[in-house]
Amino acid sequence: MRPFEYVRAVDAGQAVALVSADPDTSYLAGGTTQLDLMKDGVLGPARLVDITRLPLGGITHTGSAIRVGALTTMEELAADPVVAARLPFVREALLLGASTQLRNLATIGGNLLQRARCRYFRDPTVAACNKREPGSGCAAITGAARMHAILGTSDHCIALHASDVVVPLTALDAVVHVQGVEGQRSIPLTGFYLPPGDTPHIENVLQRGELITAIEVPLLPEAARSHYLKVRDRVSYEFALTSAGVALEVEDGVVRQARVALGGVGTIPWRAWAAEDVLRGAPAGRGAFRAAADAALAGARTLPGTAFKVELARRTLIRTLETAAGAAS
Repeated sequence: MRPFEYVRAVDAGQAVALVSADPDTSYLAGGTTQLDLMKDGVLGPARLVDITRLPLGGITHTGSAIRVGALTTMEELAADPVVAARLPFVREALLLGASTQLRNLATIGGNLLQRARCRYFRDPTVAACNKREPGSGCAAITGAARMHAILGTSDHCIALHASDVVVPLTALDAVVHVQGVEGQRSIPLTGFYLPPGDTPHIENVLQRGELITAIEVPLLPEAARSHYLKVRDRVSYEFALTSAGVALEVEDGVVRQARVALGGVGTIPWRAWAAEDVLRGAPAGRGAFRAAADAALAGARTLPGTAFKVELARRTLIRTLETAAGAAS
C-alpha cells in the first residue's frame, strides 16, 4: 500500500474543500471498498479525509419518505421499522448484500459509490482496463466474463455494478443529496450513474470533491407489495449473478403500478422502464410477467461467458414478480 496522509474532518465544509482542491485526496468512511483497493494497489490516494465523525448519520421519517444520512450503516437501515414495514425489498437487499460484520461497518453513501467488482479492474497486473487506465483496453471482453454485465455495456467496458441495495433504491426513484464547493444539490438516482460509453473511468455525475450527505427514499403505498430476489453461486458472501427488485400495486387482479429494477446484469443499476410499461394495466399473471421480462432484457449484449445471464435474468424477474403479486393478492 502506498503511504498516505490521514486527516479527520471537523465539518463537511472542510472535507469538501480538502478533497475538491486535490485530485490525489479521497474520502474515507466505512472503508470496506476503499481500503481493499488501496491494499491491492488499484487505488493510491496521497491523502484520506476521514468523514466518519461528521453528523451525517441517522434516519429521518416524513409522511411520504425517509431521509437516510450518508453515514448510516447498512445494518442500521435494515433494522429500521419503517423500512421493514413500507420498504421490505430494500431491507431484503440490505440483508442479502453483505455479512453482518460488513453491514455494521459499510455506509449507505459508500455503498452507492462502491467500485466495480471486475476481476481485471481489481488486478493491477492486468494492463488492459479502461476503467483503471483509460485507453488501455478491456481484458474482460476477450477474457473470462461470467460475472460481467449484459446491459448498458460498450466496446470499452462491460464491468458490472455490484450493489444490491441500489437496485430497489433505483426502482423507488430515490434522490441523492450532495454538498460541493458550489453548494448543495439533489440528483435523482436514476440519473446518478453513467454507463461506460467511451469513458468507463467516469462512473457517476459527481463533481470533484462533492460529498454525498443523504439519500431520500420515497415510501411505497401501504397497498404495494415488494420483493428482492438475488441469484448467486452460493448462499452467502457472494455477488449476484442476477437479481431483481420489484414493487407492485395490484387491484382486482390488475397491475395498477409497477416499479422494476435489475441487478447483476447492468453496468449501472438497471431500471427496467420497458418492463414497467408492459405491466401497467395488465393482468397480474405469468403471461404479463413473461412479456415484462422479455422487454427488460431486449437490449442485452452478451459474450460467450455471459450469454447464460439472459435467460437467468428473465427467470429471476418472473419469479420476483410472481412473489410480489402473490403477496399483493
